[in-house]
Amino acid sequence: MARTPATAPPRRAMRADARRNYARLLTEARAGFAEHGTDTSLEDIARRAGVGIGTLYRHFPTRQALMSAVFQDALTALVDHARELDAAQQPCRALVEWLRAFVTYAGEYRGLSRALMSAPCDDTTALGQCNVPLRTAGEALLSRAQGAGAVRDDVSIDDLLQLTNAIALASEQTPEDPELADRLLTLTLQGLAPRPAA
Repeated sequence: MARTPATAPPRRAMRADARRNYARLLTEARAGFAEHGTDTSLEDIARRAGVGIGTLYRHFPTRQALMSAVFQDALTALVDHARELDAAQQPCRALVEWLRAFVTYAGEYRGLSRALMSAPCDDTTALGQCNVPLRTAGEALLSRAQGAGAVRDDVSIDDLLQLTNAIALASEQTPEDPELADRLLTLTLQGLAPRPAA
């Protein structure tokens, strides 16, 4: 996957003022999503960026497109981290480390995990385009863990991504319990081990 930094403009060349507007919109979207969640008002984001709502929609035709752009830094970090872990001596530990990082990133903005859970794993939507490289990166780690006999063969990366998003969502809904995500992930991982032969 070609890397697309979160602050980079779309492929089509933009004028300097359009690039500045794009960068300001992303900055304000990150702040708004972090403070109020991903359902924060797009009008407020545009206003804080000093542009009209039409300018926001020219750069980001949908809320999902804006969320996808905001998530690009985390997406790149997760994909890069999976590549680093791909040569780890303990494939199961590498998978666990990556899933923990995924839960952390998915929980960074309230509402992101829910949106990722409902997005398709294809390129038909902006968030779906995020899911494709995440799925590919995680699948490589899962395959190595399964090849080492540490994870059941019937576990799929789609199952794991849905579970980790659900854990991030549960943690988001229970901010008074900062250990919840780790406990739920530990319980999930215990269920991944191969079943003993009868």
